[in-house]
Amino acid sequence: MKKLYYIVIVLFLTTQIQAQKLTQDDYKRAVSFMPDNLNNKTVFNLHTDVHWFKDNSGIWFVDYSKAGKSYKTVSFKNNKVNPLFDHDKVAQALSKIAEKELEANQLALSTIERTKADQLTFNFESKTYTLDLKTYQIQVENAEKKEDKDPFETQSPDGKWIAFTKDYNLYIKSTTTDQEVQLSQDGKRDYEYATFYGWYDIMEGENAERPKHFKVDWSKDSKWIAADVVDFRTAEKMYLLDHSIDSLYKSKLLSYYRGSPGDTTMVHVKPVFFNVESKKEIKTKLPTGTHINSVAVEWMEKSGQLLVGYSERGYQKEFLKLVDLNNNTEETLIEETSATNIDNFWFRSFDKKQKVIFLSERSGWRQLYMVDLKTKAITPLTKGNYYINSVVHTDEDKEEIYFLASGKEANMNPYHEQLYKVDFKGHIALLTPENAHHSISFSEDGQHFVDNYSTVNRTTKTVLREAKTGKIAAELTSAEVSDVVSKGWQAPEPFQLIGKDGKTTIYGAIWKPTNFDSTKSYPIIDHSYTGPHTQVFPKSFDRAFTNQSLAELGFIVMMVDGLGTSERSKEFHNHSYKNMGNNLEDHVLAITYLGEQYPWIDTNHVGIFGHSAGGYDTGRALLAFPEVYKVGVASSADHDFRMEKAWWPEMYQGWPVDSTYHEVSNITNAKNLRGKLLLVHGGIDENVNPSATFKLAEALVKADKDFDLLIFPSQRHGYQGKVRNYFTKKRWNYFVEHLKGDEPIWDFKWE
Repeated sequence: MKKLYYIVIVLFLTTQIQAQKLTQDDYKRAVSFMPDNLNNKTVFNLHTDVHWFKDNSGIWFVDYSKAGKSYKTVSFKNNKVNPLFDHDKVAQALSKIAEKELEANQLALSTIERTKADQLTFNFESKTYTLDLKTYQIQVENAEKKEDKDPFETQSPDGKWIAFTKDYNLYIKSTTTDQEVQLSQDGKRDYEYATFYGWYDIMEGENAERPKHFKVDWSKDSKWIAADVVDFRTAEKMYLLDHSIDSLYKSKLLSYYRGSPGDTTMVHVKPVFFNVESKKEIKTKLPTGTHINSVAVEWMEKSGQLLVGYSERGYQKEFLKLVDLNNNTEETLIEETSATNIDNFWFRSFDKKQKVIFLSERSGWRQLYMVDLKTKAITPLTKGNYYINSVVHTDEDKEEIYFLASGKEANMNPYHEQLYKVDFKGHIALLTPENAHHSISFSEDGQHFVDNYSTVNRTTKTVLREAKTGKIAAELTSAEVSDVVSKGWQAPEPFQLIGKDGKTTIYGAIWKPTNFDSTKSYPIIDHSYTGPHTQVFPKSFDRAFTNQSLAELGFIVMMVDGLGTSERSKEFHNHSYKNMGNNLEDHVLAITYLGEQYPWIDTNHVGIFGHSAGGYDTGRALLAFPEVYKVGVASSADHDFRMEKAWWPEMYQGWPVDSTYHEVSNITNAKNLRGKLLLVHGGIDENVNPSATFKLAEALVKADKDFDLLIFPSQRHGYQGKVRNYFTKKRWNYFVEHLKGDEPIWDFKWE
């Protein structure tokens, strides 16, 4: 009888496994939630981009629906939403021009502008047309031949001088006499005036010259020139080999200037200033920085006066100074200091009012301050335990500042941003009261703004609002998702728990498959990115489908922001400083919490994937937390911060380079690998050089660890086109096979 019982159990388990076996329909469902097959095809208006007419008369936008595209407009005279034009008439007229039948609900127009009351211009198939809204006559505009501006010269605001370079020195030339004057004398190759460091400057072959650049900043009165001397003489390069060129049977050597953490052999940048009248350089005491902390300048109205901002190496000191070249004086307006780092300092000048506003975390929270240029007194304009995300508009004449902030209102998710207005006296008004995340776009004249507001599980509403009061002037679009809801889709489910410090609430969300069955057990996959410069909580509805495709293959997918990520308090952010190797501790807590809350989450089968800093997380997960994470896909990862671009690790892991870099390296911890790991990288990635992925692969081989490696020879940091689809398929199937234990399907359609 006992033998029969075991046979029944085995048959039952076999039946269950077979019942859960993935099919082409499962992959078809997953593909249907890819962005190319989803946005404005089965779901509509997740986020609406609105375009402002240059004459400030109104706006235009596209309203998407199952019926197609509808171009609409709002006039500020009456705030009524109307069709921008008669779609049938425009389609008929354009069909004649294009010599093909165009559907009225699928017109592809761009750069629409109102030129007269009854006239529009727009771009269609790379040409510009004029539309008469009375007669619906459409005429192609004659492309006026514009004189191509020489990118290697700049005219002074008064039009009297042209600045240019010759033999790596800075010159000016009179526009009336063509007289040339050499301003600098010691320029030479690799010590070059009036150029700039180019982040994406790729050089081909040995000893190649970098792409030519030119940049000067004329003062507003044309009497002064600011420029940089860029010094490449001791700068080291990073290298790439491009194997992807079909017509070449040898790899092409690529190189670019890029410092690594702790390097002194970097590109150096020195600010220089010239007086146009005397034709002399004015020497200052401003520092020579590297390409990651060079001096930025902004001319003031007063002749010879400018603001300069810069940070010291290590990002623990930030300065804003007022420099007067007339008497060669420097006054420190702002000196920010931090025992950890300063990575989000921002300022804007109000020249007429002789004020400068800036954002600072000096109180422990990112708040808005104002410094008086005459008295040098600093006044806080905002106070409180909340985070100002950004200043989105300012009106100097009205002394008004509009900013987005999160966590200010009670019972609000601390990642949801709302718009506020503050005056120079510190009076604050909330302009977007809805309990949601608000994405804001201001008109150039500051009279109106467009607000896309939503949460990850509350559909988007897009409205036009009056800037003065925040009052809704017109309702523009609403997100439409009934088609996917009818097929079983449910919005991601937010969750919250107490983080590793035992006191702070952290936030995340989970995605479930549309055929979710609470009686089954699902592996959970952590979609990770703990880069301290950002956060990943899906705060708006246009993020609601981020992980749905992967979930459709039988997984629960999680995203969470643990302690150490941004846009919370300074204390919250500091958890990752010199400690990025422990950023996943809160993710582990979240997985445990979810497993306790939901019996259908199988915390014995946990996967993880991420790109760039998320790729580092993935490697770290299987090396430092192997008791939790079993399968990972790490793409384009910075596996050892010592091999990264200098600014990012120096900002978050500290400077000078110390033993913590070694301790958190995936390469030096390769011997700890357990589970299944797929390493992926683009062969010509100049953002995160693939060398660390190769070095990790070598370390894993030496440690006799089983792993998988996939290189895309033609790809940079982001994967494009067919390669993107190939990678997506590979990632899906890696989890299907190794985490779910199912047989993956390779051949399926992407549409």
